[in-house]
Amino acid sequence: MSSTAELRRIGLAAGLTAVGFTHAEPFTEARVTLVERKAAGLHGGMQFTYRNPERSTTPTRILESAQSLIVGAWPYRAPDPHVSTDRPQAEIAAYAWRDHYGSLKSALGEIAAALQADGYTARVVADDNALVDRAAAIRAGVGWAGKNSNVLVPGHGSWFVLGAVVTDAPLEHDQPVEPACGSCRRCLDGCPTGAIIAEGVVDARRCLAWLLQADGDFPIEFREALGTRIYGCDDCQVVCPPSRGSDVGMIGDEVTSLDLLELLTMDDEALLAAVGRWYIPKRDLRYVRRNALVALGNANVSGDNRTEAMDVLASYIGSDDMLAEHARWAADQLDASTPH
Repeated sequence: MSSTAELRRIGLAAGLTAVGFTHAEPFTEARVTLVERKAAGLHGGMQFTYRNPERSTTPTRILESAQSLIVGAWPYRAPDPHVSTDRPQAEIAAYAWRDHYGSLKSALGEIAAALQADGYTARVVADDNALVDRAAAIRAGVGWAGKNSNVLVPGHGSWFVLGAVVTDAPLEHDQPVEPACGSCRRCLDGCPTGAIIAEGVVDARRCLAWLLQADGDFPIEFREALGTRIYGCDDCQVVCPPSRGSDVGMIGDEVTSLDLLELLTMDDEALLAAVGRWYIPKRDLRYVRRNALVALGNANVSGDNRTEAMDVLASYIGSDDMLAEHARWAADQLDASTPH
């Protein structure tokens, strides 16, 4: 059978930065944490692994005969300083610049194929509520749990998406790595809404990344803190010392930002083509537009751009009630920021 060394080599050759191995016993501690935080309301209505903690923390629910997990970390590029432009730009979290999960699944698939060639069953799980991937990565020695709740890969930081191969192959296990955050608390202090309420504890009700994916109105108390983000938030990674200086280069098909005024005038077909692989509540494009309206209200616009922006906002004020409310807020923001 393929050794752990050979399987690791396959994963690294396929583009993974780190590959770790662990057993398939339930993640009991993670289950308790999910239940407790959900009971406290810290999930903010988020489903994912909170939907069914017993399922997402029990690898044998994925594969009944599971004995091992092979966890992989796929790298993505850290944000560069924003390029100056005279058009208002929508910020997008770095992990969403391209389909990194597709690349992750492909790399893990090569490991799975090697196991299957040896007669074992192997299933790839990534970006799926079937498995608590961060807990799996930590137990497999891929990285340690940062105070911002991200997994930090030694020597590389947290700019990764995570996934696993669940298999019935009996494999040697790696040991967890020692946490190395020390006394640093830059992520706690750097969160724009104070969402990291304790080391490793995020209150999703204050987390911009989650609020951008939640349905309903965007909370008015966090609209200014949102800035020009429309999907995700990288702040707790940007300020993290181990996560600085990512060595992953531009891949070529990355969309790092979108023109806010163009986005808000796209029809459904064009908008879906631009952002359709994102998580969108209820697959309702109004929520993408909601986020963009708030972002436009926070953008630095002047001259012809300001005239265009006010025209765009006016077109929304007479539309759907939710979008009209956010458009009015954005118009008031732009009006207040313009010298009279």
